[in-house]
Amino acid sequence: MTARATTESPSRAAAVQKVVSKGGVEAWLVEDYAVPLIALEFAFKGGGAQDPIGKPGVATLLAGLLDEGAGPYDADGFHRALDEDAIEMSFSADRDILSGRMQTLSRNRARAFELLRFAVSEARLDVEPFERVVSQMAASLKREANDPDYVAGRVFRSLSYPGHPYGLPVRGDLATLPTLTRGNLIDMRANVFARDKLKIAVVGAIDAATLAGHIDDVFGALPEKSNLDPIASVSFSGEGERHVSQIDVPQSTIRFGRQGIARKDPDFIAATVVNHILGGGIFSARLFREVREKRGLAYSVYSQLVAYDHAAMLAGGTSTKNERAAESMSVIEGEIASLANDGPTEQELDKAKKYLIGSYALRFDTSTKIAGQLTHLQTEGFGVEYLDERNRLIAAVTMEDAKRAAKRLFGDAKLLVTVAGRPEGM
Repeated sequence: MTARATTESPSRAAAVQKVVSKGGVEAWLVEDYAVPLIALEFAFKGGGAQDPIGKPGVATLLAGLLDEGAGPYDADGFHRALDEDAIEMSFSADRDILSGRMQTLSRNRARAFELLRFAVSEARLDVEPFERVVSQMAASLKREANDPDYVAGRVFRSLSYPGHPYGLPVRGDLATLPTLTRGNLIDMRANVFARDKLKIAVVGAIDAATLAGHIDDVFGALPEKSNLDPIASVSFSGEGERHVSQIDVPQSTIRFGRQGIARKDPDFIAATVVNHILGGGIFSARLFREVREKRGLAYSVYSQLVAYDHAAMLAGGTSTKNERAAESMSVIEGEIASLANDGPTEQELDKAKKYLIGSYALRFDTSTKIAGQLTHLQTEGFGVEYLDERNRLIAAVTMEDAKRAAKRLFGDAKLLVTVAGRPEGM
């Protein structure tokens, strides 16, 4: 099947309705009555980047407490209420958003939306669950203190964006977790939970009119305007540097990266194709072929494009024997330099485009995945038409586009490299 044929699939955008409630709350809806389920996902702009100065982890802690007692229910009562009607609900925070998701049988939708309203607007933030969740966060951080993967990633993050919220740990820091207070959570909720930065997607057995009433009930009473701290745009730091964290383990975990290309940049789509050729593909990627198949240096190796609201990076990683860490990085840097200087081959470009086009459908094969994709699209600032445009944009990438994007993305091939282990020769 050719790339052109693959792009001529039924319109995904046509299946999406924009529902606006009487209170002005908007949601994207895909009606689907094949199974009697409803999946909802929502996101507020303002995640870990909005943590108070010196107190990383507030957004994560708030997300962890939204379903630990809300409205008339304490923590145990709230979880029992969810279990009684088989309602799934969870919340999380990343760099730029605080998000939630819910799944319910359609016959239980009234109860599910009621419990979601309690969690969003009336989370109790009681002392017992507060202390318990903080303790769980601390225990997790303690377990990871000597985990090479965690250490390499944490050091990589802090060196990539020093002095910037993106360089701080979203899940908090052992030294500062004890300083987090209930007041911090109340302030975070007041600043972030507002309708102007809210994105919602719903998929399943519910019509537009019914959904409009429910989203008004859940979100309609929230403040109209958020109160977010401005986040400065930041460039990637540390290219050309190597940092080793000594941990007595037989393998070294490596993280590497450099400045990336912003999500709305005209070259982002071409950069996506080029990154797939480098290390985004499963078996066809150069790094997989050169690092694993030809030399047996590592079981897995990858690269990815990371686009935040105010920064962008190319990032990757691998794990290898201590004595082969230097060799692994040499191969990785060589492949990056080769793509920067020469670009991909015609065959690589064709394979990458076909794979990226053909695999796009896998992001939409369940209700929860569809809701997640629609929410993600909204938080990135794209319209529903992008669901159809994306594959056409991939198919339109030319060799000239790929070489230009490779030159921009990989540049002089200098990387920030962080290693946790006992790497030899590094």
